[in-house]
This record gives sequence, C-alpha cells and structure tokens, in this order.
Amino acid sequence: MKDKLKMKFNVLAVFCILIFCFALTPITFQNDTYYTIKIGEHIVQTGEIDMKDPFSWHEDLPYTYNHWLYDVSTYLVYDFGENIGIGGFCSLYIATIILCMILGLVIYFASCKLCKNQFVSFFITMATMYLLKNFIAARAQLVTFILFALTILFIEQFISTKKKRYAVYLVIIPILIANLHCAVWPFYFVLYLPYVVEYLLAVLVEVQLYYWFAIKWNEFKIKKLTKKGKLDEIGQYQEKIAHLQLDKENAAQARKEREKKSYKVIFKKEPMVKWLILIMIICAFTGLLTPIGDTPYTLLPKLMQGNTTQNISEHQPLTLINNKEMLTVFAVFIIFLIFTDTKATLRDFFMLAGLTLLTLMTRRQASMFVIICGFIFAKMVASFFAKYDKDGTKKIMQGMTSLLGKVFTILLVILVSFMIYKGKMGDKFVNEKTYPVEAANYILENLDLENMHLFNEYNYGSYLLYRGIPVFIDSRADLYAPEFNGTKNKDGKYEGRDIFTDYINTSNGSKYYEDTFEKYDVIVTPTSPTTAFKLGEKSTNPMEMYLADICTVSVNIAGLPGISVPGGFDNDGMPIGMQFISKAFDEETLLQIAYTFEQNTDYHKKIASVR
Repeated sequence: MKDKLKMKFNVLAVFCILIFCFALTPITFQNDTYYTIKIGEHIVQTGEIDMKDPFSWHEDLPYTYNHWLYDVSTYLVYDFGENIGIGGFCSLYIATIILCMILGLVIYFASCKLCKNQFVSFFITMATMYLLKNFIAARAQLVTFILFALTILFIEQFISTKKKRYAVYLVIIPILIANLHCAVWPFYFVLYLPYVVEYLLAVLVEVQLYYWFAIKWNEFKIKKLTKKGKLDEIGQYQEKIAHLQLDKENAAQARKEREKKSYKVIFKKEPMVKWLILIMIICAFTGLLTPIGDTPYTLLPKLMQGNTTQNISEHQPLTLINNKEMLTVFAVFIIFLIFTDTKATLRDFFMLAGLTLLTLMTRRQASMFVIICGFIFAKMVASFFAKYDKDGTKKIMQGMTSLLGKVFTILLVILVSFMIYKGKMGDKFVNEKTYPVEAANYILENLDLENMHLFNEYNYGSYLLYRGIPVFIDSRADLYAPEFNGTKNKDGKYEGRDIFTDYINTSNGSKYYEDTFEKYDVIVTPTSPTTAFKLGEKSTNPMEMYLADICTVSVNIAGLPGISVPGGFDNDGMPIGMQFISKAFDEETLLQIAYTFEQNTDYHKKIASVR
C-alpha cells in the first residue's frame, strides 16, 4: 500500500514537474547560443580544436574552447533540425526543454533519496526550478546544473551505502565537466570540501586532544621515573591518568548527550569520507583528459584576475536588497534555523556558508546556491515533519493523489505554468528587437566582409558572428582580455592586447574625448548628420534611422555634457542643429559658449520652412 502511494505520487509529481519545466524554458535564445553554434560548426567542419579565434577580425587571437563538447553537441542538434526541416533553432528549443525537464527530474528524485519525503521533495523542486528560471537557457551551464546535482546525490549515496559504483560515477562527472564546461570544473571540488572538513573536525573531537596529550605526558613521566628507579613517585601519575581517562569517557558521553539534545548542528566521523578524499585526489587529474590542454586548471585563475569580470553583469556581486527572490530564500533559511529545532549536519552548514559567500561575491553562483541548498533545506524540512507529524505528509500525499486532489494539483500547476508561459507567447527564437537582424541583412547584402573592420556593440557580437560577419567583440568576453592574449612581464602583470578595454573606451568615447580635451576646450559637431526627414520616410531602413543619432549617442554614453543650439538652415530652409561638447563637469564653459554663439547669431529667431 505504501509503495503504491509512492508510485502514484511520483507519477503526479513527474507530470507536474514536466509541465512546469516546459513553461520555464525561454523561446528566445541568449547571445551565447549563437557563438556556440558557430564554434561547434567550426570544430565539426575542421575536425580539430586549433585554439585560435576564426570569427573576429583581430589577427591571430588565441582562443580557449572551454566548452568545446557542448558546442559540438549544440551544433549537431542545430544541424539535425535544419536537415529534417523543422529548423535549427526549433530543434535547439526542444533540446533545451528536454534538458530543463531532466534537471527538474534529477532534482526531484535526488531530493527524494536525500530527505526521504516525496511531498517535501516535490515542493522544493518546484521552488528550485522557479528560482532557476533566469538561468535556464541553451547554454553549457544547464548541463552542469544536472551534473552538480548528481554529484551531491552520488556523494551522499557513496557515504551511506558504501557502493563502489557511486565512486565510478564521481570520477566520470568531472571528466564530462572538463569537456562540457571547464570554467566551472574547479567548483566540482568545492562540493567535496564540507565533507572533508567535517571529517577532520570529527577526528579531532573524537581524539579529544587535551586528554590525549595529558595522558601521553603522564605516561612519559612514568617511564622517566621508572628508568630513574623512583617507583614511589609513580603512583600519583597513575592516579592522574586514571582520572583523565574517566574524565575523557565522561566528556565523550556528555558530548553524545548534547548531540541528542542539540537542535542545530550534529557531526560525526563518516568512515567512507576517507575514501571520498581519495576519489577527490583522483578527480584532480581528470582535467588532463581533454583536448584543450591545461585549460581546466588555468581558466578560472585567469578569469578571476581578468578585467572582463568588472563589466559583465553576471560576474558582479549579488545585492540581496535588489533581489527579492534570493532575499526571501535567505530569510526563510534563517527563520527556519532560528525558530525550529531542526538538526543539520556540520557539512551542510559548511556548504551553506561556502555557497552563500560565493553567491554574494558573484551573482552567477546563485544557481549553485539554489540547487545544492535546496537539497539541504529539503532534508531540514523533512526532518521537521518527521519529528512533529510523522503521518502528516502521508495524509497530504493521499489527498493529492485522490481524484479531486490530482485534478486540483494539476490545474494549479497548469495555471501557474500558463501565467509564466503567457509572457512568452508570440516570442521568436531570435528577438529582432534585441539582435540586429535587419542590420546583418544589410551588411551581408551591401558590404565587403573581407575588407571591412566592423565595430559592433558587445551584445550584438555573437549574433553577427553566427551570421558570418567578422566582429570586433562578442560575448566570449575572456577572449578579448589581456589575461588570455597578453604575456606576463617581470612584475607578473599581463602586457599585450586588451581588446575588451579598447571596446569599453571606444564605445563610450572616453579615450577619444580624453585625448581631445587635452588640446581643446569644446568639440563642435552637427546635432544630426542630416536635417529632419519626412515622417515614416526611413521606417523601412532602421540602419539609417539609427545613424541619425550618431553625433549625440556617444556623448550620452561617455557621460559628457552637451548642448544643441540652432546653427543655421539648409538650402530647403530646414533647420540645422549645432552641438557643443565639453569635458566632464565643465558645464559652465559649455553654457558660456552656447550663450555667446546665440547672442552673435539670429538663427534662434527664425522659423523653419515646412516641406
């Protein structure tokens, strides 16, 4: 009967999770997907990983294919969709849905194994997937989410069951990560550290160092007195040893009693952890099992000291006050820990502390926090229910698997899923408002790609690369940093090309303006390259419409003061605007020049002709 209930609930849970995961998967692709397709195509067509960049117009840029296997897999799925006629993006969308569903099911069944409570596991899984909604995309991270969730499951199963097959799985996973997404390969070992630290502390506590040293010291004194023949003095030291041993036993018993009564932290020496340490050491060599050399060992240090992390939003620290969802998660954790007598293992607290620190350092790690800490929270909630209401969850599961309960649960999940999916209705695989689709068409039709050096916006780069247009920069940010393209000088600093900084300076005009204002007080430009065009005249040519802002947009981006004043008329009587630009915080000079020009001309007094 019990097994039948579990089976019925699993069917219901799986159905609901699949619906929810479908709704969470975005239709529109992120910019990283486009370069992933192109890199995969390049590797498949050339049959090699040449560690060179073939897509930007910068010559001889070295490139690290840090998720080459995922790139190849993505291209093969894309190419399959093209060949069967459904379209490459459609097949990638389906593949992303499937991966999202696999992630949801892995989290659910792993949680069931860890907390032994299906209802709690279902609730936590749905919450976890919702919190991961902004991280679900056709990117390598979606696969690594699955692998990291499996890692926690296999570690816990290895410790509890002592079965060797889990050790094999734990060695296979880092090999996959090193080839699918080697940037996160070092984080695989972070998951081992709480177990190792707990084990070492448990050993120290078990040994009871004070008593151990005191007993050893008195035994040493007895040996010394024996050698000297002072047997009459030995008795006092033997008595001390007896007292110490008794105190040691009493202390050990008291510690066990405290652990029983304690409602916060419990820890013990798990014998299988010493084998887990050996597995971790073996896994440390799996980074060599890739065609990309030592990249799994060197990529993260370069990223951490690189300048790209300062300008990429996902690498910025997480501010809880600006992230209501994560703030809620932290608040629930703290409230549960303070106001319930739920026990948690010391390794869980270490895991919570470590992942919290990583999350606050960089918002990208919030995904790891949500997945791993979801398992911890599930165990805490399950233990709470088990202590206070052993039959409560069983009754809930029976209610949910009844005819009325199933209908209600499924309808509720469908309603929530529809509300999430509703905002995506009408979305296209390629968002033409986000990516320069028409501009790319114009470039391909009218410009000479072989002799063109295009300066592009950062977020446009990957799409342009996908369309076969050589780019100045794209979302492979690390490619353009000196840590990846320069050489170290004698001081240990990187020298050489810093294309990413060049992009920042050029895009906001800072370098140009800094050099110019060393010679001149103000810069004079037209407000627009042309006079006003007819309403709707350029609506079919967005490129020309965007170019109308070319003189003003750079000033805004650079954060410089500028002012536009009437500057004359063209042959058709249409007004011409004149723009004055000054250096930062020099508005006084700007206003004086504009006022002087206005006082010495009468353009501001005349009315323009109307076409």
